[in-house]
Amino acid sequence: MSLELVAIVGVVLVVAVSVIAPRVGVAAPLLLVVLGVAVTFLPFVDRVTIPPEWILGGILPPLLYSTAVNTPSMEFRRDFRLISLFSVILVVITSVLVGLLACALAPGLPLGIGIALGAIVSPTDAVATSVIRQAGVPRRIVTVLEGESLLNDASALVLLRSAVAAIGVSISVWEVGLDFLWAVAAAVAIGWVVGRLNLAIRARITQVTSNVTLSLVVPFLAYLPAEHLEASGLVATVTAGLVTGYGAPRRLGAEERIAERTVWRTVELLLESAVFLLVGLEAPSLAADVVASGGGLGLAVLVAVLAATCAIAVRSGFVAWSLWTLARRNRRAPEVRDRLTELQDQIAEGKVPDFGASDPHLAQGRGDRRPSRRKARRLERRAAAGTATSEERIGRWQQMLRKRVADLDYLAAEKLGWREGVMLVWAGMRGAVTIAAAQTLPSGTPHRSLLILVATLVALGTLLIQGSTLGWLATKLGLTGAGEVDPGQWEALQAELNRAAFDRLASGRLESFPPEMVEKARERIARAPRSDEDDFRPGSPAVRARMEQFRTLRLDLIAAQRDALLDLRDLGAYPSTVLDAALAQLDADQIGIELHQH
Repeated sequence: MSLELVAIVGVVLVVAVSVIAPRVGVAAPLLLVVLGVAVTFLPFVDRVTIPPEWILGGILPPLLYSTAVNTPSMEFRRDFRLISLFSVILVVITSVLVGLLACALAPGLPLGIGIALGAIVSPTDAVATSVIRQAGVPRRIVTVLEGESLLNDASALVLLRSAVAAIGVSISVWEVGLDFLWAVAAAVAIGWVVGRLNLAIRARITQVTSNVTLSLVVPFLAYLPAEHLEASGLVATVTAGLVTGYGAPRRLGAEERIAERTVWRTVELLLESAVFLLVGLEAPSLAADVVASGGGLGLAVLVAVLAATCAIAVRSGFVAWSLWTLARRNRRAPEVRDRLTELQDQIAEGKVPDFGASDPHLAQGRGDRRPSRRKARRLERRAAAGTATSEERIGRWQQMLRKRVADLDYLAAEKLGWREGVMLVWAGMRGAVTIAAAQTLPSGTPHRSLLILVATLVALGTLLIQGSTLGWLATKLGLTGAGEVDPGQWEALQAELNRAAFDRLASGRLESFPPEMVEKARERIARAPRSDEDDFRPGSPAVRARMEQFRTLRLDLIAAQRDALLDLRDLGAYPSTVLDAALAQLDADQIGIELHQH
């Protein structure tokens, strides 16, 4: 089959599966894997071999970038400690234990090869987490799983590289640690620079199509330099996505962001589906390679089953320990919140409290970090130098305390109990990263074909078994139906946004608009939204000019409301689902006004 025909058939299959899957109650990725395996048995389909760089360097960067852009920064920050533990410590423990198990099952297998197998099967897959998103589980579970899968590739690939290099030679733990630190630190720096440049350049491009087109190359602009410097290209891509997602609402226009979201959803659909389809297409070829090299399929299946079981068992223990430590910290939350509220009252009275070593309450609000006494001293020095007024200091302390209180309220409302722990364990599926990482093993690596087949069986097994039962498990645990906007929180947020618009009208910085128009805008905010044509009926050129002026005023107020919303996002005062819905409404209002202007 020609490449053009393969591409056409692939797109048609992806669309067909995405339409059929919801009707039959099966996740689309699972159907694509099964479909890929079935297609290989057709007589006119040739042997399929996928170069690993296609997945690691071609498909994963844009997918990880898109996921990172849409990851709520507030929830990511709040669970960063837990995500880091899952991404590094859990990967290392799983790799070592799976390696020891593999060496016990296959006598004569070098320990380096065993640990390499553990590093291959240890990371959860960002593409596989698309299955959990469709199950409707609480947003915190999705954030932890997505954050883990975005970051654990770096630790797994560094460990894989070190384990392979250690075959026949000795490599110290310090060398592996330094290699990991460089891979992460350099990647974060590169990703941060690329993300900032992406926002700075695209903010100056007013043509929507050109603006969105530029976003398509950003993942590779972060990935390629990092890989060239032997850092983690995937972490660089994720960092660029997080920076872009956080800054886009302030730097990019509503039309650009909505168009970008639509384009990237299409890209996600095609690339995610291609990954699962390719996994199924390549599985029979890998099995044939093992048989041709004299290996036994029975041994591969046995090692895969035990490796997956070991990985799940280790993950279960690690999740249980993590939830236990979180529960211990949450027991102190009410006391800490009361103390923070007292501090807020003191600051409201104009007092700047002393956050000394005897007052550890801020540490709980910030997660596990101690109070920033250095920051307090810096603010005091600036005040003494005349660079910060008393009101500014009080405002900063109020903002900081409100953020800490919001963190505590979020952690109290979104507790991770045993039911959430079960989902965190069972949703840790392996996928394309596992298969692609196995294929990066050098051609002279002992038992290479066996390792690749084991990795493929682990990925396919977890996708098919865990992925097909996630929806059922979430229903049994009562974790479905999450993500809906709470009406009370929505009304409270709308009241704060309206207050920001009123403050803008009362600021005295709108002298260019007639007083009666400003009053009409104030009345419009106070009542149910209506179209601008209800305020000014089309008629003479003078009326049309006043209508255009009123729309300009409305755009100014929407900008003030958006700024207030983003400030509330930074504070963490509302869930990301509520903030996203409000931002979408403001964007829709802005685009509607701009369409009338044109």
